[in-house]
Amino acid sequence: MRILGGAVAGSERILTPEALQFVAALTQRFASRRQALLARRADRQREFLAGALPDFLAETASVRADDWRVAPAPSDLDDRRVEITGPTDAKMMINALNSGAKVFMADFEDALSPPWSNVVGGQANCMDAVRRTLGFTSPEGKQYRLGEATATLVVRPRGWHLDEKHVELDGRPVPASLFDFGLYFFHNARELLSRGSGPYFYLPKLESHLEARLWNEVFQAAQDTLGIPGGTIRATVLIETIVAAFEMDEILYELREHSAGLNAGRWDYIFSVIKKLGHRPEFVLPDRSQVTMSVPFMEAYTELLVRTCHRRGAHAIGGMAAFIPSRRDPEVNQVALTRVREDKGREATRGYDGAWVAHPDLVPTVREIFDGVLGSDPNQKHKLREEVSVGGERLLDVAIPGGRVTEAGVRSNVSVALQYLEAWLRGSGAVAINNMMEDTATAEISRAQLWQWIHHRTPTENGQPVTLASVRAMAREELDHLGAAAPPGSRLEEASRLLDALIAAEQFPEFLTLAAYGELE
Repeated sequence: MRILGGAVAGSERILTPEALQFVAALTQRFASRRQALLARRADRQREFLAGALPDFLAETASVRADDWRVAPAPSDLDDRRVEITGPTDAKMMINALNSGAKVFMADFEDALSPPWSNVVGGQANCMDAVRRTLGFTSPEGKQYRLGEATATLVVRPRGWHLDEKHVELDGRPVPASLFDFGLYFFHNARELLSRGSGPYFYLPKLESHLEARLWNEVFQAAQDTLGIPGGTIRATVLIETIVAAFEMDEILYELREHSAGLNAGRWDYIFSVIKKLGHRPEFVLPDRSQVTMSVPFMEAYTELLVRTCHRRGAHAIGGMAAFIPSRRDPEVNQVALTRVREDKGREATRGYDGAWVAHPDLVPTVREIFDGVLGSDPNQKHKLREEVSVGGERLLDVAIPGGRVTEAGVRSNVSVALQYLEAWLRGSGAVAINNMMEDTATAEISRAQLWQWIHHRTPTENGQPVTLASVRAMAREELDHLGAAAPPGSRLEEASRLLDALIAAEQFPEFLTLAAYGELE
């Protein structure tokens, strides 16, 4: 194994010979399987391009029909009424752990820009958080420390599709998923158990139960290697791809000893609809702001998720409230908080056991909503939603009554994509834009919609088609506007080139992070 990244803060604690040997063993054992599953994704995409559509699998019908349940939740993962997510830098982790949320997801994926210093530093911060020694002092001298009661820590490693280019085994980059998981598990599993908790994870971007099966085998191997009892690891899977929505039962089944439930990953889910099926005109979506959780295809997916989870004794966790309250504009807050209450109220009354927020100031609002439904109960798995019946046609019916593409929607996508990519290139993966916390998933929707509208020459409400030329002209205007206020060291020009390549490609580029990763240190 070769470490290509330089010495950064935390290297000596995180990149120990024993930890790297553990990651190397996982890589040697599972990297080829991971590669085969990525090839299977490509094969399925070729089938979709040839006219196929996702469907429930005939070969796993017995799994969907049989009566089985996942393992009971550990005590510190049983009440999940509010979960907060964020990157792994020290200040944000401390604020999130102290926020009053039940769970904090430390994110090595969509909220992380992965320069080497961020990847290693994030692991060091997680290690300190587990041991309750995490601290931060601001340039102004303000000190941040963990409180007496903190949220349960859950870690999201990067998805199967990503490599960690700074570490090679036998001349090839190690899978980023195994690198992130392996280091966190190796350094913290025993310590977590000694403190009455455990190694808990969120698993992103899964596209099939076979990918869940691979994770389960990774978990078994990791536990066996360190002599930790089977079933100690618990993982919540984000159902954030349209293909995974057809395999919810199967994904829970594959992980059942290690399962902690499913989460409705709304932003990536919308992105995946475009990625998998956006070449077909009937799957053109309107402005992102109009694709809410109450539109038919999103409602079908979220209803099916609750029914599936509760039938199997698993937690169902709702989507993200990404609003960032304004300290200066009460009117903006009032409008946004009304929407948050409507959204989270819908999830709570329909059976969800909790939901995500992106900012500590939203924790009291969402906790109040779920308190009103759950009371003193830790969850509502007893709400089986047996009346829910969702077939494949409902999951694929993306028609949105009154949906339209507007010039403002096109411009918003251009602006958000430019601002996010610029920040990501500078090492920030969670970015406040227009009072919303934007991460890779929302940037993916923005650039995906631009590609889709250009590809189909989708008319806006004024009758003019969206073309590559019109979007490029808009991008130049936004670039000038953003550049006028850009700080020294801005990477707007690089962001603009990246966005242009993404929207101009003949075939849809699978992930913007794959295109942008080469630009990072």
